[in-house]
Amino acid sequence: MIGRYLDTLTGQRQLSDQTVINYRRDLEELIELANQTKLATLSSSDIRRFTSKLHAKGLNPRSISRKLSAWRGFYRWLIEENLTSANPVEDIHAPKKNKPLPKALSVDDAVRVVASTSEKEAVEQDRATLLCNHAMFELLYSSGLRVSELTSLDIHAIKDTGYRSASWINLEEKEVTVTGKGNKTRIVPIGDAAVHAIRNWLLTRETLIDPSLQQEHTNALFINSRGRRISPRTVQLRLKSHANALGLPVSVHPHVLRHSFASHILQSSGDLRAVQEMLGHSSIASTQIYTALDFQRLAQVYDAAHPRAKTKNEKNK
Repeated sequence: MIGRYLDTLTGQRQLSDQTVINYRRDLEELIELANQTKLATLSSSDIRRFTSKLHAKGLNPRSISRKLSAWRGFYRWLIEENLTSANPVEDIHAPKKNKPLPKALSVDDAVRVVASTSEKEAVEQDRATLLCNHAMFELLYSSGLRVSELTSLDIHAIKDTGYRSASWINLEEKEVTVTGKGNKTRIVPIGDAAVHAIRNWLLTRETLIDPSLQQEHTNALFINSRGRRISPRTVQLRLKSHANALGLPVSVHPHVLRHSFASHILQSSGDLRAVQEMLGHSSIASTQIYTALDFQRLAQVYDAAHPRAKTKNEKNK
């Protein structure tokens, strides 16, 4: 039966030899899993059980999905040939891929990134760039903003003819109002260190303003040396270069600071709902990944410090 099906793949569908070999291997595995049960009589519950076995053996979701696709095609052929009446694989899906935990810096590394300047940067970069970078990095870590939200900030709320601020900063109230994903607006507090860095930047920013440019640029909180609103890509490149100059062993991008903000706030407060609001997540499920990140950190501390954990680790060496 399988031989006839594979002949169909080769003759009618003209699949490559390697593809047919892969189909044969996947179908032979189905026979092995079915044991003595005839393939034409397998049910959806049988296929689910087989899928669970493959997953338990450590097969990744992508490989399981490929096998299910091969099995599904085989059963469609059986139905066309009137050899069975139902496709038990039709509504079976591979396990979802595990989402990788977001990367977050330690508290010490996060503070180092936002507060320090390397000797190389101090020599090679002009004062305006250094002040702008310091203010941007402090604000990213202080408020957990997305890089697009950071670059969309205006110096204050502006409502002029032909221009209306979508996001802005209020240093007196120590907060930013941002319009994030889904055009949802939220207010996020700013720490004192970020407020201080931004005030220092604003003094230099005034010297870079080009009145001939449109309000999109003249109202921007963060601008480049040409007086134009800074782009998300520029922020990414500056932060990566800055972290490299400091000698950090990991690649640092704006979202790493957002993850670090969320993780560190959650570690200190345990208030998942507050973190959700500050990040602008529409669902608490999006925020819950940081609880796993926090547990991962606690597990590392346990493994390093607990005497019984040490014994276990030594045995595994």
